[in-house]
Amino acid sequence: MHTLHLLLFVSCWMVESTISLKSTICPELRPHGANVSVGVIIDGSSRIGKEQKIAMKIAAKDLSHCLNMALHIKDLHGNSALAANAALNLINHKHVDTIIGTLTLEQATFLSHLKTPPPIISLSPAASPPPQPPLSFNQMTLPAAHQIRCIASLIAHFHWKNLISISQDPTLFLPLSRALHALDISIDLHATAPVPHASMETELKKMIGATNSRVFVVMHCSLEFAAILFEKARVLGLMEKGFVWIVADEISNLLDSADSSLLLNMEGVLAIKSDYSTDHNNFKAFKSKFRRKYESSFPSEENPTPSIYALRAYDAIFVGAGAGGEDSEGLSGKLIFKNGFLSQKPVFHIVNVIGKSYREVAVWSPELGFSGDQLRSIFWPGGERLVPRGWSLGSRERPLRIGVPARGLFNQFVKVTYDSGSTRITGFSIEVFEAAVNKLPYDLQYVLVPFNGSYDEMLAQVHNKSLDAAVGDTEIMANRYVHAEFSQPYIESGLVMVVTVKPGLKDSKFIALNPFTKMMWLQFAAVSTATGFVIWLSEFATGNDQFTRNSIFQTICSILWLSVTIISLSQRENIKNSTSKLVLAVWICVTFVVAASFTAVLSSMMTVPRLEPSVREIDVLRNSNAAVGCNVNSFICGYLINVLNFKPNNIKQVNSIDEYSRVLDNGEIKAAFFVVPHAKVFLAKYCNGYIVSGPSFKLGGFGFAFQKGSPLAIDISEAILKVSQSGHVGTLEQKMLHHSNCTSSPAASQKAADDIRLGPGPFSGLFLILGCILGFAFIIAIVRLARARWTSFRDAVWASMVVIKDFCTRFGATCSS
Repeated sequence: MHTLHLLLFVSCWMVESTISLKSTICPELRPHGANVSVGVIIDGSSRIGKEQKIAMKIAAKDLSHCLNMALHIKDLHGNSALAANAALNLINHKHVDTIIGTLTLEQATFLSHLKTPPPIISLSPAASPPPQPPLSFNQMTLPAAHQIRCIASLIAHFHWKNLISISQDPTLFLPLSRALHALDISIDLHATAPVPHASMETELKKMIGATNSRVFVVMHCSLEFAAILFEKARVLGLMEKGFVWIVADEISNLLDSADSSLLLNMEGVLAIKSDYSTDHNNFKAFKSKFRRKYESSFPSEENPTPSIYALRAYDAIFVGAGAGGEDSEGLSGKLIFKNGFLSQKPVFHIVNVIGKSYREVAVWSPELGFSGDQLRSIFWPGGERLVPRGWSLGSRERPLRIGVPARGLFNQFVKVTYDSGSTRITGFSIEVFEAAVNKLPYDLQYVLVPFNGSYDEMLAQVHNKSLDAAVGDTEIMANRYVHAEFSQPYIESGLVMVVTVKPGLKDSKFIALNPFTKMMWLQFAAVSTATGFVIWLSEFATGNDQFTRNSIFQTICSILWLSVTIISLSQRENIKNSTSKLVLAVWICVTFVVAASFTAVLSSMMTVPRLEPSVREIDVLRNSNAAVGCNVNSFICGYLINVLNFKPNNIKQVNSIDEYSRVLDNGEIKAAFFVVPHAKVFLAKYCNGYIVSGPSFKLGGFGFAFQKGSPLAIDISEAILKVSQSGHVGTLEQKMLHHSNCTSSPAASQKAADDIRLGPGPFSGLFLILGCILGFAFIIAIVRLARARWTSFRDAVWASMVVIKDFCTRFGATCSS
């Protein structure tokens, strides 16, 4: 049995060797059998370093039929800062022809200052091609910029706006930040490793406590670091529902060789894997040899499968020996360099870690984006199937800190009171916010924090994440969107001017028409015309000569004239018919009542003094350099200067609602500028002597502010709409803002007086009686006309018969009766 196994092993080895030798092309740039000395610098303590070491040894052996290659390996033992010193040692003592290893661009630049530096092939990733790379410096990687674009596209696909980045390479932060900023995504925190393993748990706690973002992006970190990171993250509950983890290819490319314990800790993670072919025979032969050699060298490792780092290390040996060019195909792809990087088509596989394995959910490339523009269903951390919000909505341990203005002039909106060491916060804005929170489909844990600065300063605290949100009578302004996002406005607003009032008389060119509404004038004209027509018809039916001798045109004019003159009983025709007199009597009563009402309303309009604004136009204030007042903590003062062009010296900042009344009354200011909700509160409190004047400047309304990218802005907006449509906001507004102790406001009384215009309603009873009388008279007139026409017709027929009979008698004709 053992003999059979040995034969099978030898047979497989011979087949693999044959495939390898047939597929190995001897580099053309070096003569056959030449001596080649290669310096290798790796981190033997990492999984990548171990794979690279095994892969390069296999490559050197595969080239043994072509070249006499010697590998001089330097192990950094986890200290990458020693790479430059190791390279110098290899150059000075081993006189190597080529250096291959984990050298950064900075370290390669340092070595380029040597008199005759050897070619360097770096196995370390870099963000982007250097502007002026050192001579003979190539990197066996693709530019990290491609992967950064993939990560940014993935985050934008799920509409996350904030994230936390973790990286062992600080140079990757800037390109990542730029790529995300172009998509309106920001990095809340950036942690640069290495973090001591003992303090990693503390650092993770600090990250969670410093931001509400729950999206983590891990880039350029070793597999060993990832093992500790995800172990601590699971202990801290950061792998539960609501969290998102995205890892770059430095970790993802090692998933096939990762321990099962790491995969279990990474369950739900989205990983970005580099694309390479595994179908060709060269790879299969290499994989077989690699697994066997890796198992013998590192028996304690769980999975000996090679990653792309092993393939690139294998290819690097061939490049160092002189291979490379348009037709050179390595295990990792074409071995063509451009600007110091591999010039391969960047394609990435998005995989989802599930259990002890993973499955592909999408493929991304710079040209096409995600394949099919859709991702397969994803198993998120904690077993969640719905896309996480990527944002913490507060918890009992860390509730959201929501700022409220503690020094607002109008405490009807937000009122902060301190009593026996406790703080009580009430007001209209607080009531609306709490009502909206109650409409949310989830429990929101928050605490209201009084803020003693201005409104803009409070929004700045939201921007720098000292506060999670701001609730109060905060005006939605375009320039404030730089600092925060706003909810749907919960109350409409605009900028208005309030001035003192002065008495005056109403001045109007058409004041004589104002007592009646248009409908009243039309109905009265119709009734008058109908009355004139019925009287004319009634007189015409009874044969009144003054109504029967006219032509058709004269008849129409007579009816219209009668309709006007009967109002004052000045018609020239005599009314003889009793029915007409009945109609006229009722019409006189109606006319008397309507005329008396008209006279009373017109007299009130022309003689009662009216309250007029002391200033009607803003231009008057601006041109006369008059002083105006505004809220000291509000945006209004700046608006007056920057938009309405008031001079700063003419603007007085007011510190309380009572001060507005005092400075308006004593003439220190000629006008005060308020937003509409504040103006209503002021006029409700001070009923006498003030009025809104001039135009209103449209503003965004009052809204609640949230951090940029916070999903609460959308959720609260939807909740505000629900509360508003239910009528609850209107009820609160009437109860808390428009309540007044004034029994009667002169301005309100004046408005009520101005609104008294008589319509048909008060006279509908009289018009109904008159209509009935007109109908009765009309019917009688029609009957009389019909009877008269029938009598005339009968007499005409009888007369005709008499003539015919006389004719027959006279001429002897026989006529039948």
